[in-house]
Amino acid sequence: MRSLVVVVTVITLLAACRPAAATPSISPTPLPTLPPLGTSPPLATPTPHATPTPTPAPVPTATKAAAPIRYVAIGASDTVGIGSVDPTRGSWPSRIAMLLPPGSTYRNLGVAGSLAAQAAHEQLPTAVAEDPDLVTIWLAVNDINAQVSDKDYATALNAIVDGLTKTTHARIFIGDVPDLRAVPAYAGVDRSKLIAVVAAYNEVIRGIAAQHSDRVVVVDLFTGSAALMTQVTVSPDGFHPSDAGYELIAERFAAAMRKSGVALR
Repeated sequence: MRSLVVVVTVITLLAACRPAAATPSISPTPLPTLPPLGTSPPLATPTPHATPTPTPAPVPTATKAAAPIRYVAIGASDTVGIGSVDPTRGSWPSRIAMLLPPGSTYRNLGVAGSLAAQAAHEQLPTAVAEDPDLVTIWLAVNDINAQVSDKDYATALNAIVDGLTKTTHARIFIGDVPDLRAVPAYAGVDRSKLIAVVAAYNEVIRGIAAQHSDRVVVVDLFTGSAALMTQVTVSPDGFHPSDAGYELIAERFAAAMRKSGVALR
């Protein structure tokens, strides 16, 4: 911190010593003529100023109501909402649906235990038939548990995304895989191998999304997820999210949707 500079004002007293000179004669200064007693000096006439005409306040334009959205969720048990006290309302897709504009519709096609390949055969046709505006996909963990190779997983996921992009106009949001190392159900799994599989799956998801970058967005569920895997965000079964966990997942999906222009409340 710089020192404050105190400025001292020096008052200089100037004394001019001049030689004595003859005193000049001083003529008296004439006094001004005063008005007679009892009268007031004339007042200056004020210069007239134009009174500005107030500008009328702009009439607010009515905000155009957002159009209804047809929303379809594709997924497995996490999409169903297992682990929530009330899966019908507590699942993360249900929480997203509550944010949709009035008049919107919501269809949850999630099937507990579903693999991506199964969803391509069982859920995709129904999703297409709904003619959705918005689709979410969260399918990966069951494939990891079933030791599906990242190559086979890519084939199955691409079938879903390709089917949606070719036969619907929907915006698609795909959740990636969180850091599973802190999930209690994986306590006995080799952590280095687990994170390698998660990374490979997430690379597949990003690659498929990049092929359809105008329509498909990856929702980042991985970043910071290890610190969130606590007894509060994981349900008592040690595997599925709790209501607090589903709330966090919904927040990340909603943030990605708003950033992409989806009209959520």
